[in-house]
Amino acid sequence: MAANSKNKLVIIACSTGGPKALHTLIPTLDRNLDAPVVIVQHMPKGFTNSLAERLDDVSEISVSEAVNGEVLKKGHVYLARGGIHLQLKKDSGGKIIFSEYDAEPVNGLKPCANITLESVASLSVDLVICVVLTGMGADGYEGIKSLKARQPVYTIAQNRESCVVYGMPKVIVEKSIADIVLPLEEIGKEIIKKVGVF
Repeated sequence: MAANSKNKLVIIACSTGGPKALHTLIPTLDRNLDAPVVIVQHMPKGFTNSLAERLDDVSEISVSEAVNGEVLKKGHVYLARGGIHLQLKKDSGGKIIFSEYDAEPVNGLKPCANITLESVASLSVDLVICVVLTGMGADGYEGIKSLKARQPVYTIAQNRESCVVYGMPKVIVEKSIADIVLPLEEIGKEIIKKVGVF
């Protein structure tokens, strides 16, 4: 799975400790990253826009809150809105767009990374980079497992030592679906290596 795959996507899942981790990770991403980045951070409604603005202020790459119906663009980071699930779909022209999904919380989570990841399975993406950062629980595991059955996937798990809560990455590692386990500070470099720049 080389960096020259044509159609790539990065999905980041995080929970407890996630905002601080994102402030370390996102500024390391190249502004010309050859893929869109979608973050599902467990947060209630009303908090994600300010987080996106803070990340945008400290990063070279552009960061914004995801907007329903918006077309995903390379070299841009999108943060799922708090309090609503986020799916990815193709529009009539074949472009990948955001589709918000207002359903019940899944295991108490809304947004839930599994819902976002599972929606990618039908998109025919050449390479999906799945990144699981600090957080309680197991969100991300079922979605990545489902995705791996249908798409080329490369999964990065944050290591125990750099996590605030080693829950979500621990499940990915213990279930043997992590391709690599890295300290937080090295994850951005690995994403760039796999995705490339334009």
